[in-house]
Amino acid sequence: MKVKKYVVASMSEAMQKIRTELGEDAVILNSKEIETGGILGFFTKKQLEVIAAIDPVRVEPRRTPRAVKPKQITHHLNPEPGQTNQALLDEIQQLKKLIQGINEQSSKALQDYPEPFQSVDQMLFEQEVSEMIRLEIMKYLLNSWYNQERAITEKPTKDTLLQQARGYLKKELSPISVGGISYQKQFVNIVGPTGVGKTTTIAKLAAHSVLKKQKKVALITTDTYRIAAVEQLKTYAKILNIPLEVAYSIDDFKKAKELFQHYDLVLVDSAGRNFRNSLYVEELAKIIDFHTEAENYLVLSLTSKYRDMKAIIEQFSLIPLQRIVFTKKDETVSYGAVLNVMLEQGKGVAYLTNGQNVPDDIMEVDRDMIIELILGAENDE
Repeated sequence: MKVKKYVVASMSEAMQKIRTELGEDAVILNSKEIETGGILGFFTKKQLEVIAAIDPVRVEPRRTPRAVKPKQITHHLNPEPGQTNQALLDEIQQLKKLIQGINEQSSKALQDYPEPFQSVDQMLFEQEVSEMIRLEIMKYLLNSWYNQERAITEKPTKDTLLQQARGYLKKELSPISVGGISYQKQFVNIVGPTGVGKTTTIAKLAAHSVLKKQKKVALITTDTYRIAAVEQLKTYAKILNIPLEVAYSIDDFKKAKELFQHYDLVLVDSAGRNFRNSLYVEELAKIIDFHTEAENYLVLSLTSKYRDMKAIIEQFSLIPLQRIVFTKKDETVSYGAVLNVMLEQGKGVAYLTNGQNVPDDIMEVDRDMIIELILGAENDE
């Protein structure tokens, strides 16, 4: 592998020099802005440092075909004249050092990965995986590949890199909780901003628990700010033949809790604004222990921007949020926010919803499902 550094004024100039000296099959390994010249730190000139490489093993000059006896083939590497296998190993070591240098550079300096690494990075970008997570994945893939001896003779494929990325994400996600209601705690408190489908999600969870888990379920709503939502929940409760209590105050909630003390599961539809009020949370905590008696789920829409999701998670920081329910999967094609919330915010994921049908359009999440959303199924690349 031949590696060469260029210091140029622009990327177009670099591309021209690379094509001329290394050929069309060369790949750009790294590029960054540098400052050159000047006197005592003044009058420096900004230029671009570009590192490119070409593998002479895979890109050989065209020759006139001729018969070759089997005994003349001495090694599958087939190096250039004067180049030994040790020289190739030395160049691989040089490339490893370049990749190690990535750890000390910003992601802006990594605009041009060699193929097929670039295709994987573009895939993550289109899924709206955060810049930080993308950079960590690409560091892992580059180090993982070029630290193998087969990097001397093989070029990685997109399928191979995606398989390695799956293994990396599975390891990173392993400490983070996933999955739906455990039924080990009596209360499941559902919070979230308006417009994310919280009421429909509660109806789906209630229907799933009644019809598929044969649980004795009750509902409490404290979200009395939205009259239409209360009426909608009453309709679902009537269809499922389960009780619903509307709590207008802390005392109402206390009475409802006592009323449903023998039920397997009590789903609480909580008003989002209440849980941004520290006094309300303190008073409610005297009635229900958020740690021992309840699981707390935050409902977020996948159509929201990730930075808005971060702000919402912060707004509900007064209570321990165990897991997230992501809604409106059917209304978007990018799911990177799920990965971002898990790896950057440290929040687990319970369910994905993908439509309005009750109780069908809800899926309990596992780690393989999340990885498939981001990288596709193993046989779909």
